[in-house]
Amino acid sequence: MAESRTGANGGMETSFGFRDVADGEKQPLVNDVFHKVAKRYDMMNDLMSAGLHRAWKDGMVSALNPPPNPDYRVLDVAGGTGDIAFRIVKASRGLAQATVLDINGSMLAVGEERAAKKGISDNLTFVEANAEDLPFDDKSFDAYTIAFGIRNVPHIDKALSEAYRVLKRGGRLLVLEFSEVEAPILDKVYEAWSFHAIPLVGKAVAGDGEPYRYLVESIRKFPSQTDFAAMIERAGFSRVKFTNYSGGIAALHSGWKL
Repeated sequence: MAESRTGANGGMETSFGFRDVADGEKQPLVNDVFHKVAKRYDMMNDLMSAGLHRAWKDGMVSALNPPPNPDYRVLDVAGGTGDIAFRIVKASRGLAQATVLDINGSMLAVGEERAAKKGISDNLTFVEANAEDLPFDDKSFDAYTIAFGIRNVPHIDKALSEAYRVLKRGGRLLVLEFSEVEAPILDKVYEAWSFHAIPLVGKAVAGDGEPYRYLVESIRKFPSQTDFAAMIERAGFSRVKFTNYSGGIAALHSGWKL
């Protein structure tokens, strides 16, 4: 596609997919997208990643390796449907405490319903709030996770700064996000699938293809792996690194508050 990625110095705050919007306009537009897709969000992740998002999320939680400790506290941001939080609780042998934060009430409602069905509500707290202004004290959490959500935050620098603030010393940041595909042939195949097939599938499944057009456009605008790593370092994190999944279709970024 002709559209270029935003860089380490920002740009996502005025990018609603390939549309340029005024600073402050993006969040209501993103909210509307996720109100529309909430009930089918996980199914659409299957379609957008050919089911690979499940393995990538498992890899993220394996990298976190949450201990079987009831005092271990994780904040999962933009995690409304609970996918990451449920995995973290399970990996900790049912002992970790996870706070699921999302700005979108429709997404949280799906997560709370799923948690009740799984019988793990006691380990979870659901909070409706903005990633750019977290309603928690400094040094409150052992880990901060966000999967496929950071690109939808208008001011990514503010979200990373807040992540650093609420983490304890020695706490860890893990960010899983669609990224820049590094294999040229795979890049072309993935781009064709994303921009042509996914909106059509979204229309067939959900009756509206436009939310899914935004989702794939936002992937294309998100900074590259190295640029995003630079943003994490700028927020104060140490030992920042990333691991590509499936040729860079997704990448897991990690940093520590030391």
